Formats: sequence, C-alpha cells, structure tokens
Amino acid sequence: MKKTNFLAFLSLLTFLLVNIFYVMPPRQTFAQGKTKLIIHYAKDPKTDKDWNLWIWPYGKDGKKYEFTHKDDFGPYAIIEFDENYNKVGFIVRTDEWEKDVAEDRFVDKFINGVAEIWLLPDDPEIYYKKPDKKASNPVKLKEKTKVTVHYYRYDGKYDGWNLWIWPYGKQGKGYYFTGRDNFGLVGTFIIEDTADVDRLGIITRRSEQGNDWAEKEFGDRFITKFKDDGSAEIWLMQGDERIHYSIDTIDLTPKLVSATIDGIKTINIEVNFPFTITEDLKNKIKVKDNNKEYTISEIKIDESTKVENKARRLSIILDEKISLDKAINVEFIGYGTKAATFGQIFSSKEFDELYFYSGDDLGANYTSSKTTFKVWAPTASEAKLVIYSKWNDTQGKEYSMKKEDKGVWSYTLDGDQHGTIYTYKVKIGETWNEAVDPYARSVTVNGDKGVVIDLSKTNPEKWNPKYKPEFKNPVDAIIYELHIRDLSVHPNSGIKNKGKFLGLTETGTKTQNGTITGLDYIKSLGVTHIQLLPIFDFASIDEASTKPQFNWGYDPKNYNAPEGSYSTNPFDPLSRVIELKTLIQTLHDNGLRVIMDVVYNHMYSADASNFNKLVPGYFFRTDSSGKLTNGSGCGNDVASERSMARKFIIDSVTYWAKEYNIDGFRFDLMGLLDIETMNSIRAELDKIDPSIIIIGEGWNLSTALDDNLKANQKNASKMPRIAHFNDTIRDGIKGSVFNHTEPGFVNGSTSSQFKVMSGIVGGIDYSTVITTWGGIEPNQSVVYCEAHDNNTLYDKLKFTNPDASEEEIKAMHKLAGAIVLTSQGIPFLHAGQEFMRTKQGNDNSYNASDEINRLDWDRKDKNMDVVEYYKGLIELRKNHPAFRMPTAEMIKKHLEFLDTPTNVIAYVLKDNANGDKWKNIVVAFNGTNKEQKIKLPSRGRYSIVVNGQKAGITPIKTISGGTLTLPPKTAYVLYEQTTNYALISAVAILIGMLGFVGYHIYSKLNKRL
Repeated sequence: MKKTNFLAFLSLLTFLLVNIFYVMPPRQTFAQGKTKLIIHYAKDPKTDKDWNLWIWPYGKDGKKYEFTHKDDFGPYAIIEFDENYNKVGFIVRTDEWEKDVAEDRFVDKFINGVAEIWLLPDDPEIYYKKPDKKASNPVKLKEKTKVTVHYYRYDGKYDGWNLWIWPYGKQGKGYYFTGRDNFGLVGTFIIEDTADVDRLGIITRRSEQGNDWAEKEFGDRFITKFKDDGSAEIWLMQGDERIHYSIDTIDLTPKLVSATIDGIKTINIEVNFPFTITEDLKNKIKVKDNNKEYTISEIKIDESTKVENKARRLSIILDEKISLDKAINVEFIGYGTKAATFGQIFSSKEFDELYFYSGDDLGANYTSSKTTFKVWAPTASEAKLVIYSKWNDTQGKEYSMKKEDKGVWSYTLDGDQHGTIYTYKVKIGETWNEAVDPYARSVTVNGDKGVVIDLSKTNPEKWNPKYKPEFKNPVDAIIYELHIRDLSVHPNSGIKNKGKFLGLTETGTKTQNGTITGLDYIKSLGVTHIQLLPIFDFASIDEASTKPQFNWGYDPKNYNAPEGSYSTNPFDPLSRVIELKTLIQTLHDNGLRVIMDVVYNHMYSADASNFNKLVPGYFFRTDSSGKLTNGSGCGNDVASERSMARKFIIDSVTYWAKEYNIDGFRFDLMGLLDIETMNSIRAELDKIDPSIIIIGEGWNLSTALDDNLKANQKNASKMPRIAHFNDTIRDGIKGSVFNHTEPGFVNGSTSSQFKVMSGIVGGIDYSTVITTWGGIEPNQSVVYCEAHDNNTLYDKLKFTNPDASEEEIKAMHKLAGAIVLTSQGIPFLHAGQEFMRTKQGNDNSYNASDEINRLDWDRKDKNMDVVEYYKGLIELRKNHPAFRMPTAEMIKKHLEFLDTPTNVIAYVLKDNANGDKWKNIVVAFNGTNKEQKIKLPSRGRYSIVVNGQKAGITPIKTISGGTLTLPPKTAYVLYEQTTNYALISAVAILIGMLGFVGYHIYSKLNKRL
C-alpha cells in the first residue's frame, strides 16, 4: 500500500471511529463503583412549564437536577453519582412541585453502572428503548368515560376491596368490582363528568361495615393513557404501585413476595402463586447469613392461605436465635431468593428485652471539655462517627464507635467540640449507611449533617426560660394558627425580615394606610396562643437558595433542629436556634403563648429517613404483608407503638418544651399515633408544666394498628386532657370540606343544626341526640371552622353561594366566627380568618405560591369591620367565664337550649354559673335567610352586646318584652340585667300608696287636734 493511500485509510478510520462514538448514545461502561443515569424527556411543546428532575438513590435523600442537554427527542439530563446504586427514584416536576406523573418512579435496570431511559409527558411508562415520539394522550375525553379495571391479589383476600375513582380535580365515587376473570377481580365502570379532564384518579381501598376507608393500598394514582375510543383498560396488582396498561408488562413468574423476621427464631415468607404442600418442604428452603446456614426445625403452613393442598404463606422455625446484626437471606426452590426484612420481631417482648434503651443521653452530649456521641443501632455490625470540616465536605474523618448494652454505640471526643459537624455510619449486612443523628440539636444547611452546639450560646440576651404568660385551663385558650412565611412576605406587611422567625418579633410595623400588622396586630386581637405551622427542619425547601419557596413543612427531616429557611443565615447552625428562641421570648413578653405544630406520625419516605438508615425497618409501620403503610397519604407511618420510636417522640417533645419553652403541641394526624404514646407525652409534659396544652387531629385513619389503640376521636375518652379537632362542628357550620358545594348551617343547609349544637356544648355527651365522641370533657374539643387545610371559610362560602353578594358572604362569615368564639371548648382561628382570608379557591396550598398563601394586609384594611367584630367576640369570651366552663357537669347544668324554628339555634347560660354580674346570657344564631323570632327565658330587660354589626362587652341596645327578633344570618348575644325593674316599680307603687294613706291619716289627726 502506498504511503498516501495508507494515510488516507488511517484518516478515514479515525474519522469513522470518532463519529461512531460521537453519535452513539452514551450507554458506555461507567467507572466501577459509580452510577450514571441519562433521562430523556419529550417535553410537550404546548406547555411553557419549566420542568426539572427530583432524583434520589433508593433509600437516600433527593436533589434537584436540570435538563441541561437536548437532542431530537427533547431535553435530557445526565446524572452521575460517586457510589454504585441499583435503584434510583425520580420525579419530573416544576419548582412548585407540579408533577408530570403523580407517582414516584424508579430506574432499576443498570448495565455496568449506566441506565438510559426515555419519558413521554403524562405517561408513567419508563422506556428503556427510545419510543416513537407521540402525544401522550391524543384522545379527548368525552362527558362519560368507560374504564375497565383488573385487580389481582396474591394473598387471595378480595373481600371488601373496591375502587375510588375521580375525574382529576373533581369529586370521586366508590366503584365495586362486578366479576372475576383469569387475572383476578374485574369491573367495567362509567365515570361521569370527564369532558374537561385529561386523567382519572384511582385508589384501591378496602371497606368494611361503618368504615369505607378501613384500608387503602398506596395513595393517589392516575390513569393517563386512553384508547382511541376514549376508554381505558388497566391492570392493578397487590404490592405493585404501577398502573399497567397491558397484562404483558406484569411479572407473573413465581417468586418470593416477602420474607420477614417476626420472632427471634421465626421467619415468615409469602409467595405470589401457591406452592404445593409436601413432606420435603423443609429441604426446599434455606436460611443463611453471611457466615452460616441455619438449621430449620419446623415448617408451619399459614392455614388462612391454604386451598386444598396448596398455600401462599408459611413460617420457618429455626433451631437457634437469628443474628439480627447479619444479613439474612431466604431461598425457596422454584421461587428464588429474598433478603429477609425485620417484621414483628421489632414489636416483640424479646426484642425489647434485648434492646430497649431507657437512657436520656442519646445524641451528642456536649460539655466544654468533651462530647460523647451515642446512637441506637442494634442491628448494625459496626458503627462509625464521621467528623467533617465543612458543611459541604464529601469525605470526613471516621472513628470506630464502641458497642455498648442495648444496641447503643458510643464515642467520646475530647476538647470543646462546639460547632463540630458530624454524622454516623452503620454497617447493615454488607452495606454502609450514613445518617444524621436523629437527636441532633442543630444541622448544616439543608439538614444533611448534624452539628454539636453549646446550647448556652444560643440563648438570646433576654432569654428567660421560666417566664410564661399566665394561663390555667385549656378552655381559656384562643388559638391563632400561623405560618411563619405567610405573616410577613406581603409587600405591604411593613415587616423587614420577610419569611423569617425574626419577622414575627418586629413591633411598630404598619401597612401603607397606617394600620398595624404583624406581632402588634395579633396581640391587638386578644388571642392567647399562636400556633406555628412546622418550625422543625423539613425537607421540601432548599435552604441554600434565595429563590422564593413555599411549603407548609409537613415533611420532617430533623425533628430536633429548627428549620433553616426561617433563619437569616441557614449556613450558620446557631442562627436558626437563636432566632427561634428570640421569637418565643418576644411572644411571651407580649403575653402570647406558643404552640408548636409537630409531625411525628409520618415521614415522606421511610427509605430516605435517618431512622431507617440506622435501624432499617424498625421505626416505620408495615402491614401484614410487610409493606410500609401510608395512612397519611403523604409518606410512611411512624411505628409509635414500638418502644424506641415512642421513646424518641417523648424525648423530642420534652426537649422542645424544656429547651425552647414551648407552651403547647399540635399533633398532625394524631390518629396515626397510639394512645399509650400520647398519654405518656401528657404525663411527661405535666412534670415540666401542667399548663402545656396538647391538641391533635384525631382522624380515624387506615394504618396497621388496632382500632382500640389509635389516638383518634373514637378513643378520646381514653386520653384525658388531650384535645381533638372537632370536625363535626366544622362541617356543621359550613358544610363538608371534601365537597366544595355542600353547605352547612350558615350557608344554606337545613339539616346541620344538631352538628353545630354538639360543638357548642364542647363535644360532651349533652344528650342522646347532642353528642360527639362520648365521655369527654370540653377541654378535649377544639372548635373551629377554618384551618390551613382545605378551603378558607371565605372561599367555601363563595363555592356554596356563588350568587351571594359580598355583604351576604360577610354576614355568613361573621355568623360562623360567632359560633366558634362562643362555643364551649377550645376555640381555634386560622390567621387571616378574621378579615375573610382567601386562597383563591385553592384547598391544598401546601406548596403553592406566596401570592396564594400570604396574609394579604391590604385585605385586612378593607375588612376592618370584620376584624373589629372578631376582636369583640374574643373580648366577650375572655371577659365572661360562662363561655369557658371547664367540665361537662357544669355545661349540662348551666347551658340550656331554647325552642327555636328550624335552622335557628338559641340557648341560655343560666343560674349565674359563671359568677359574673349577669343573671342569664342568651346566645342565638339565625342560619336562615329570613327574620326569625325566639322566646327569651323571661320578660325582663336584656342588653344586646353582639348583633350582626358589632360585638364586644359594651351594650349596643336594651330590649324587653320576652321576645327577640333575629335578622337573617346573624348571631346575637344578650344578657338579662340583674336589676329587677318590675320589683322596683312595685316597691315604688307600694311606697307611694303608703305615703298616700299616711298623708290622709295625718290630715285627719291634724283636724282633730
């Protein structure tokens, strides 16, 4: 070959090789020990939404990634991790957390550490090969949509299972399967009102008598793929969150579904298809850890799964105790191998005897001369303390910790460790997990590492942990629920530290019109307690970003550290602590107590939580199949009934009460927690300060906990001095929060009277008709009609009465407020309710914009008459103990309902029970659109202090005659004057007559003389 030809050939070969590697998709072998993920997304050109990715390695925290590349398919992102992962979760979303597909999705097919996937908009399918690019849903839904659903349960238990289906953004309905096929249950349903939606929501649930929501599998899922005729057909499978649009995508091969360690010698396994019961079953099963194979002494068949000579579940009984700090694997010939997870062993007496730790020194125990670190990790074979120099370091110095009794590991660092950044690493099986100390007092930005702090350095200059505003009985409380950011971000708030703890400490703040805002305004209302939405460290806000972000904060990350985005410097671990203490002290100095909203019932993801990294499986509740439960619909339920989970909750609550001088706790979704835990918290808080109040959402939620153990409304009588939000009076006042157009007492219903009356008496057993949960005292009923959840009262009234004028809406709004603030129990107001707050119809604004969530101070200026009305009602309540009777006995003795027309309620607080200067107090509510008359208890003189225009303690008008005329949609409060004018008149007449008679006698005697 000539030299020139050889050079030409070499150049051509080089060109081809370069271009081949250039044009080929990047599915090359990646460096061992690392992970690369390429995600392509066929962005819908019709939308201008700024889509990005939220990515998390399975079991770890998530992070935002942008689509930084583009090809002919659309934008794509390349994500690289320094560690090897075989499962990575992702969400396509906007910064406002609008999701392209509702459910979390996972990439689990990696080749040499690399996976490449393609996504279509509104399509939950993960394509591992590039699909033909097409519109995800070209079919426009008609007014009615036919849906066929197939449902398979490998446990064979179909009784009670049904579906809840709804057009996206509209009301739902229950649907029951109508038949069986070779797959399982099947039903074809006609879903109405679907003309203007592009997806259908669906939930699989189990109903039983008296409870349609006894259990649900997963949360909301969405049907997004429809056939050309507009119908849809889907396949659902127990334990599989994915919606399948073809039976071909379902794995129906025999396999182990679960293997759980339920006793110190017992493992229960379950398969998806029945196995044949044979004498040599023992020989088909092997149980191993990384050191040895266990000897099986007995196999027990679960008789409840047995059909003829086949079954789905069995128990393996071993000869010796299982090494809980080793990885246990179960092999079942024909069904494969599965890693055993911890199940009921964690709830057993055996486990508690071995590992319950009662000490009060978990976490970083600081002194100026040394700090001792202690972490509970009984299933770890090794543990290390990791010390970092900076918050964003990826490598730290590791110290091997010493294993002590009860599963505790410890290490002591000499010297002053104030400011030291640390984490723990534990070896679980063959895997090392790194976690933040659950007991960490402060954390680095975004809560990714713990920080040792000298708490004495965090006390503000005027910190006085012994001082609290005077307070005795829970029924004396008037609670004002507030979100830190909501208060101050409005341009006309006059507050400098917008969105920060310090924003609530500022005084002298005013709107441009010169009316007060912020702390001064709240103080002027006369409320006693400010309830703050979550102020612990939560995960949904990027603390390192200065971009406006909003979230309610019900996704806890570090329970014992304050949220960094509310501090002026989230990079400084002391700032968040000092500024929160400054806020609490300022509120106390201004006569306001502080209630902390706490979320111990769930975490967004068990796998990503520090608890689960340290002790996998222990802190979270699972159902009978070993699957994590999600009773909140927002994540995974905390197993509060387990002793070390209970201990952490109690330790955390008491820490906040002692260190931050907190005056009360509001438990989010308290019905997911257990009664013993809540009563233990009450007992421990009583040791600190009996005036600390506890309130909670006692909804009856579906979770793997016996009904008689749940801390819900039905069990309220088992939890004295723990109050429950009273949704009976809430819905009675304004209608169901789950149905926008359903009215209540104030806005059009004629059947809500007794619901309202049962709340007026504080939820007690007043009579066979007027009752709520049974056997409670008034200090267990939180009376409200608006909270951060659901529509504001104003928005609800607009939905139910779309043709009403603003003045008519205002009348209904005032009436609702008057019912709340004159009822027995603990009244509760949502910030801004008193000036008719609106969220523009958004009933779940947890991550909506500031424009939706903020307190609109301009609106307050426009509705000062409503503000003054609420202030007057608060003044009335605080001045007259008759509205705050502490016992059910007093209420039954001194509160008497009067005879009234339909949808009119009137009652008298009688017999001078309250010890004030009034003889009888009459309260009356007219929920009708017409003028109504009621008969008063006597014909004496009455002073009106509340009517449709004004409220307070100053008499507006005096009436007599025994009859009260009530204008439409108004509340009246009036008191009978103690001065008996009839008696005075009679005495005057008698004196006059005596004088007349005396004069005549005197005249006659004078003549005789």
